[in-house]
Amino acid sequence: MSRMTLIRKNSFSTELFYYFVVRLIYLMRFYGLQLLMLLVAAESSYGQTITPAKEDTIQPVLSLAHPNGQYKVNPGPILAAAIMIGYGAATFHVRPLHELDLSTKHEIREDNSRFHTTIDNYLQYSPIFGVYALNAMGIHGAHNFKERTIILGMSSLLVCGTVTGLKTLTHRERPDGSAANSFPSGHTATAFMSAEFMRMEYKDVSPWIVVGGYMAATATGVLRMYNNRHWLSDVVAGAGVGILSTQAAYWLYPKIEKGLSGKANTSTMVMPTYDAGTKSAAISLVYIH
Repeated sequence: MSRMTLIRKNSFSTELFYYFVVRLIYLMRFYGLQLLMLLVAAESSYGQTITPAKEDTIQPVLSLAHPNGQYKVNPGPILAAAIMIGYGAATFHVRPLHELDLSTKHEIREDNSRFHTTIDNYLQYSPIFGVYALNAMGIHGAHNFKERTIILGMSSLLVCGTVTGLKTLTHRERPDGSAANSFPSGHTATAFMSAEFMRMEYKDVSPWIVVGGYMAATATGVLRMYNNRHWLSDVVAGAGVGILSTQAAYWLYPKIEKGLSGKANTSTMVMPTYDAGTKSAAISLVYIH
């Protein structure tokens, strides 16, 4: 597949994502934050050149490594994530933004005071399951099983560490008054980490896969507000944390893999973990020498 074809696919994927996310955000009353949520899958015109794995097997190839051994960073998603996190932080000091949190809660709860669902507990992981299911069906993404699992593990650790740290530092009370660990939304952070993981693996395969992942992530954030568990700013900041964590993992992976490739006696073990504090699952990486 030529570089020009990849660029055209990226552009088409972005346009479709813009359309569906704008409609979803409008229906869910995201007010003037449409632009922030719209930027989550923004692609620059130059894009990355990725060599998809042909088989779902372990290969000694860094799919996102360029000739100089480095991952070419796309500033679009990183900028979007930084804006989202900055917005969330600003609500602690900017009164109009804090009032937007209050008015959003009021409008949502006014007509949905008895609404409750637990689907968001599972929906947050759906893009991850989608990536592995698609590979199992023969629709391969940018990385083989080992590579993408390591990247996912790194992303999960970054999300858990960041979310836990911010919750401890901020002590923001939840909308329902149940606890003082509202900022940022851990469910939303995990959901957008998952969606960005899916985007990075499949943005050159099909734009519809990208759209599906981000719609699931956006729905997770919306449900956290409808369940009265999070403020709007918690959800926006959580989305930023999730996207930034995945981007960091994709940037770090080639460096770590390159460093370990010279150690013949080093192997990687992937272990599932569960954080009781944030009630989220993660993947831990253990390097055995």
